[in-house]
Amino acid sequence: MKRALVTGGSGGIGAAVCRRLAADGFHVFIHANRNRAAADALAAALEAGGARATALQFDLTDGAATRARLEALADEAPIQVLVNNAGIHDDAVFPGMSAQQWHGVLDVSLNGFFHVTQSLLMPMIRSRWGRIVNITSVAALTGNRGQVNYSAAKGAVHAATKSLALELASRGITVNAVAPGIVGTAMSEGSFNAEAIARLVPMKRAGKPEEVADLVGFLASEQAGYITGQIVSINGGII
Repeated sequence: MKRALVTGGSGGIGAAVCRRLAADGFHVFIHANRNRAAADALAAALEAGGARATALQFDLTDGAATRARLEALADEAPIQVLVNNAGIHDDAVFPGMSAQQWHGVLDVSLNGFFHVTQSLLMPMIRSRWGRIVNITSVAALTGNRGQVNYSAAKGAVHAATKSLALELASRGITVNAVAPGIVGTAMSEGSFNAEAIARLVPMKRAGKPEEVADLVGFLASEQAGYITGQIVSINGGII
């Protein structure tokens, strides 16, 4: 049984991805930092349904702690599917953005990507098969007022996706990014009302976490073995 790790796996999109990968037969490791209870509950629900799931808690902005936790995990067996989903936003117009807001957002989305991915990479390379899927945002493609920090972090992950894909292509490992638009999760509910969604999205609705998860599930599958280095948008036609 292949093993998959989903960072930020207790949130809306992350939980949907965990359920999809579990249904596809992976042993899913559900990462959380502050919301361990939600990760435990999701793992218990998946196990009750006959899947294999384990909750993990660590702060992915802490490089040493992340490496220690994940290297121990990979010593048991390689993690061959990694979904870098963890991310936060802390919005402010740029002239009023604090250094804490800037560094905090980049620390989770960009430095967290580095800490987690590098910690798992050598066992994945030795297995000669892997799928890395980075969850980013339409904001990295179009920009968004009040989100210079968030757009910068996710845009940097886009560039890293393309470079890492080149490095790993010969090792049987694909690296892609999924860039959602407005998705109906707790993170987006306070930012977009129905009127705003109808104005911004040609399909006139928010996406569903399960729709993002289905795309991630495909990119994590055997069928997606010739797709790498791509930024795949899922946004209802915004761009």
